Order: sequence, then structure tokens, then C-alpha cells
Amino acid sequence: MEIVYPPVIGLAKTMFRVLDLRIQIEGAEHIPATGGAVLASNHASYLDFIFCGLGAQPAKRLVRFMAKKSVFTHKVSGPLMRGMHHIPVDRRAGTAAFNEAEKALKNGEVVGVFPEATISESFTVKALKSGAARLAQAAGVPLIPMAVWGPHRLWTKGHPKDLTKRHVPVIIKIGEPVRAAAGATAEATTVVLRQRLSALLDAAQREYPEQPSGPDDRWWLPAHLGGTAPRPEGVGDATPAGA
Repeated sequence: MEIVYPPVIGLAKTMFRVLDLRIQIEGAEHIPATGGAVLASNHASYLDFIFCGLGAQPAKRLVRFMAKKSVFTHKVSGPLMRGMHHIPVDRRAGTAAFNEAEKALKNGEVVGVFPEATISESFTVKALKSGAARLAQAAGVPLIPMAVWGPHRLWTKGHPKDLTKRHVPVIIKIGEPVRAAAGATAEATTVVLRQRLSALLDAAQREYPEQPSGPDDRWWLPAHLGGTAPRPEGVGDATPAGA
């Protein structure tokens, strides 16, 4: 029985209404109504897990996120994370987290993964870890790409948080499951996943209904769209993969 998760969702939705966030969810039909699935999202904001979870709400699914262990030991976030049955990841001993996530998937849960592992300060999709693809293969469940764009304007790495900012548009795009070719390795599937994530993110960025208010407000756009975010590592003037 879920005791903690539903009230947290209710509180989050109340805050979204108070702030009048303009949230648009596309592709929620790709999340199965029952059975396990791996939800793999880009990572541009400290708030991404909230909005990824919101993206699964039309399917009436609760997402169990894999998150670093320190979040679970924090005196404020820890009880909430444990109460919502999220999955702690100790990067020095990742096998236990993988096994717990695989068990959850086989029990019909949706597991959320940020395969970039850290926030992308370029606001493009970084190189991905193969864990999401390996989990989907091991559990025999769909691997579903998701792109979230907008929450980084409220709180992201290297910029002051502004959790009271109102009327911010948020676009959540969910794609069709990544179909791995017969005999494909997790690494090969991860290449396809990155392409799909990049395409979803690029579409969200180009459809976004607001532009920076001035030169000092261009920080939240990627460089290839005229913003002042740093370019991806090792990239000169090239656009991100899949753009």
C-alpha cells in the first residue's frame, strides 16, 4: 500500500498550480498501463525526477527512481525517498542497486533512470551509461525515452535556484520504446537511446513557447540554439547527436 507517494504527488501538483507552471505532456500513451518498464530521461535539472514522475501520471503509474545513496541518507529527503520506494545507488557497489531495480521491473514496476548520470550543463544529451539498456534487457521490459525541458530554469547546476518563478513552461516528451535489434548489445542499444533522447529534447527545445528576455537570460539555452550554455565536451560548432 502506497502511503507516502500519493501525498507527495498531490503536494507537487498543488505547487505547480500555485506557480502556474505551463506543463505539456506528449506521448504518455507509450508508458504501459501495467507491467515493468524502464523510463530513461535526459538530465538538465535537479527537479527532473518530479517532472518525469508527472509524465507517467496519465498512465497512472508510479516511477521508482534510481538515485545516489546520499539522497537517501539526507535527514529531509531520505525519509521521503525511502517512503516512495526509490532505489539507492552506491556507485562503489552498483550491483546491489541493479539487482533491486531488476527485481522491481520483474514485479511490474516502472523504474526511472537518468543514463547521463549527472546533469548536463550544456543542456544537450551527454554520453550515456549503458545501465538503462542493460536493465531493460535483463528484465525483458520496454526501454522508454523521455525528454524534459523547462525545469532547469528553476534549479540547475551552476545557477541560483528560483523555485518561486511563475509561469514557466515545461515540456515533457515521451517516445516510443526503443526496439533493440536481435542480438544487440546493451552498448548498441544505448547508442540508439541517445539518438532518440536527443531527437526528443531537440523537438522540445524548438517547440518551447518562450525565448530569453535579454542577453543576460540566454544561459538556459544550449549553444547551438543561440544560448550561452557551454558547448558539449569535445564539440566545436557541431550540434548535438540527433539534432
